[in-house]
Amino acid sequence: MTHAVTPPTTADSSRTGAAPGKALYGGTGSRRITVRDIAAAKGRGEKWPMLTAYDAMTASVFDEAGIPVLLVGDSMGNCHLGYESTVPVTMDEITLLSAAVVRGTKRALIVGDLPFGAYQEGPVQALRSATRLVKEAGVGAVKLEGGERSADQIELLVQAGIPVMAHVGLTPQSVNAYGGYPVQGRGEEAAQQLLRDAKAVQDAGAFAVVLELVPAELAAEVTRILHIPTVGIGAGAECDAQVLVWTDMAGMTSGRVPRFVKQYADLRAVLGGAAREFAEDVVGGAYPAEEHSFH
Repeated sequence: MTHAVTPPTTADSSRTGAAPGKALYGGTGSRRITVRDIAAAKGRGEKWPMLTAYDAMTASVFDEAGIPVLLVGDSMGNCHLGYESTVPVTMDEITLLSAAVVRGTKRALIVGDLPFGAYQEGPVQALRSATRLVKEAGVGAVKLEGGERSADQIELLVQAGIPVMAHVGLTPQSVNAYGGYPVQGRGEEAAQQLLRDAKAVQDAGAFAVVLELVPAELAAEVTRILHIPTVGIGAGAECDAQVLVWTDMAGMTSGRVPRFVKQYADLRAVLGGAAREFAEDVVGGAYPAEEHSFH
């Protein structure tokens, strides 16, 4: 069952992305959500949604729906660019699509992913890549994968004034090392490593951390321990926020989707039906009709 949520209409909300004491989701305002708003939500114990976006039109829909954070994820490789994984995605592609998402939105905090090969060489490379996303695309924050191994990169970016969302647990850019997409953090040793990774990115200055494919109990423990928000994807219900790839969420993805995905629409069927109806009208001579013609 779904319930309509009416956005708050207060004097504050007309001037702020998230007025003091007001929920991130459903708010209105003339400024962007910031990492300070995200931190305040953690203090209130507020849960909030995040979706991916890769183009201006889709991003505008999610922005109007009140989604407070949009991730221009390297998941574009799988669901937008036709790659088999996220690994081939380039800085040029991320920058181009991030700029489109920024242009299509007014309120959401836009987080741009740093793709594989854009930060692994070290902090200086990470700063160069992140700076490009901030300057050329206009994102409000960047995301990168890795815990302890990426702490130095996160620290330099934060020192340079670039907010960073970290990503631990399953890190899809490491698909070749994993040999697939297995759940992370099972067993005592793996759980302790994930805890170390989460603490390391927090200590390095990350404003939030994505927990992907992590046992729910472990994700709940990480959420209790950290003072920064956790964003779950296949990590149970106790995370501070939840994120889904929008094409999975809206039923655009063909074939099997991950177990943690809940599909809220069947847009693939809707678009396919519209395309077939259009084609049949053209073939049968019903389109264009008189009302679609000029004289």
